[in-house]
Amino acid sequence: MRFEPEAEEEFEAARGLLVDRLVRWAGEQGLPVDGYMAETALDYRHLATADGRLGLWELCHVEELLLSWLPQQVTELPGEERADAPGALRTLLRYLHAAQLADPRGPSLQDSLAAVDRVAEQHPAAMTDRTRWGLAKFWAMTAAEQGVDVQDGAAFQRFADRAQRGEVAYDQQALAAIMERRLTGRALSDGARAEPQLPVMLPPDDELRRRAEASTTVAQLRGLAEWAGQDGRPVTATGRLRMAEARELVDVLGTGDRIEGVRSSADLPRLGLLMEWAKKARLVRVVKGRLYAVAKARPVLADLLRLWLRAFDACFELRQALIGARSGWHVESMLFDVYEPVLDDVLNTLYSLPYPMPWPRLRDTVHLAYRTSFQLDAGSDPQHRMWFEHADRDLRAVLDLLDDLGAIERDRGMADPVFLDIDLFDAGPELLADMPPELAELLGVAGAATDPAAQERADARREELTAGPVELIRLTELGTRAVRQRLLAAGRDAPLVGELAQAPAAGLLGVLAEDYDPDAARTELAGWITARGEREGALRQLTDAVRTMTFRTRAQAMLDVLLAALPDGEGERLLRTLRRDTQLAPLALNALAHRELLSPEDMTDAESLLVLAESLLQLMELAGAGDGAEETLRAQGSQARDAVAAALDSAHPDRAGLDELRQLAARALGTRGVRAPQARRSPGKSGRKRRR
Repeated sequence: MRFEPEAEEEFEAARGLLVDRLVRWAGEQGLPVDGYMAETALDYRHLATADGRLGLWELCHVEELLLSWLPQQVTELPGEERADAPGALRTLLRYLHAAQLADPRGPSLQDSLAAVDRVAEQHPAAMTDRTRWGLAKFWAMTAAEQGVDVQDGAAFQRFADRAQRGEVAYDQQALAAIMERRLTGRALSDGARAEPQLPVMLPPDDELRRRAEASTTVAQLRGLAEWAGQDGRPVTATGRLRMAEARELVDVLGTGDRIEGVRSSADLPRLGLLMEWAKKARLVRVVKGRLYAVAKARPVLADLLRLWLRAFDACFELRQALIGARSGWHVESMLFDVYEPVLDDVLNTLYSLPYPMPWPRLRDTVHLAYRTSFQLDAGSDPQHRMWFEHADRDLRAVLDLLDDLGAIERDRGMADPVFLDIDLFDAGPELLADMPPELAELLGVAGAATDPAAQERADARREELTAGPVELIRLTELGTRAVRQRLLAAGRDAPLVGELAQAPAAGLLGVLAEDYDPDAARTELAGWITARGEREGALRQLTDAVRTMTFRTRAQAMLDVLLAALPDGEGERLLRTLRRDTQLAPLALNALAHRELLSPEDMTDAESLLVLAESLLQLMELAGAGDGAEETLRAQGSQARDAVAAALDSAHPDRAGLDELRQLAARALGTRGVRAPQARRSPGKSGRKRRR
């Protein structure tokens, strides 16, 4: 239910299989479905969202699919039947829940269907709103409206030639809006996928609240708002505090600013930063020459965890106050121009790391971002060194801010070997040939290149990491809580150990198989079992979830993660018990063989046939619906024919799957005695192919 963006063939195979099963299920349920629209919805979740989770549909996904993706991607020519996209999405959502494929961290089926209902009324207008169209759709529709047969390649090319010569009338305002959306980055596009994050563990909010109370910065921000009060304090025409009030506030807040000889509050750096921070956090504001506490911020000020999180988010708006030039005699560093994305990247890099990040490695990853953003070469001339040193000083100022707040903690020690990339020195030439030179140098594998200077810099980095203790940086639990909140707001997946405690068994095992590392999976499973009170009953729920999963490959993954997450010895005992279970024996035998707990010689003939049948059924799923599975079998020739015949004679419990295998073999191998299957068509499914 999730694929990497570059895994195009794997995704297309899974999408084909999923839609094929969906169409069949919809026919059995008497539900209308448009297979093409279902494919397009899955394409949207795979191609255009940060997390790519096919089984999770939040309100934002429903809105973006119906109001942006489909209007941009799907072309419905004049005279064609209008597709019922909201109806297709409703059926898809129902199927995902019925097949136990829905992500348990998402909304309930009822809430998802209600979201579709709320958006459905706006969908027809969105489909005809030219400003929402994609560029290809705009010209295809323009051509069709002018009588051009867009299915005729030569005719459409003649139209395109006339358009380039300016001989075609078109909606100039709509085209301008489409181009503006593309140029400003507001258009949906490929490559939006973000790197997955490891699951994290967090204490309860009450414990985090106690830690927030210990933050000096939080106390100062709240003290500043209380000092301003509802009656306000006078400020200068430029919005700064007058020196009399500034001196008082320095003392009240304990900022540590030196006030002797200072004639302007602008020369009190800590107080000035706190003032800007409080403004950006919407705790205070300047109105008509006075500084007031924001009335709506009272609940935030009363809850120090909420206040801490508000202050953390405001850090992203402190670029000018923190690292901006203080006068016309100074210039900003490279960090100033990319402050917010770099800060995001730094925090996301630290998030869920099992080891603290050494400063040299963090610094070098940011340098790589500068080289990309400013198109710098990989050289190290004096001017570049000066630019990087300036940016490093500013980055340290940002880290100081986060440290003061309590979002990160810094220590000194030896870098964990994982950051030394020792194994990368032994990387083969194929890997290095495809690696950008800047990344190769950053990772310390530039020695395979022919640039002696690059090798020298890589050696210097390694020496810096291994010569002695270095600064080590990691997120605190407060910082982890705040970054996770931002990741979720951006639509990214950020698993939290414990959040699946009330999930259904199938949802739990599905998420553990796709998103969790082994240690986190063990902790999550233990908590899930404990929440149910009775261990034997909980294990029965888990094995029943595997038993009822109709997708063989997913059932195998669910069983595998269950076995791996159980305490030592318990997984093997469970497997040997399931070997005698008529429904789960094929999966259990596969798992026993994979773990080398059962050799082929130790299996009975009947068990060997079960394993063979299971392997073929899983292979058929992995190849997907349509031609992929046929080509896979055809490529094996007579061996596949013998294997299929043996599998069909087995006692495998998935009789529907064996029937599909029999029909597949008839098409692919010409197996005799098998009737070609009738073409299925569910109610409401159109045979036409819409254009994208």
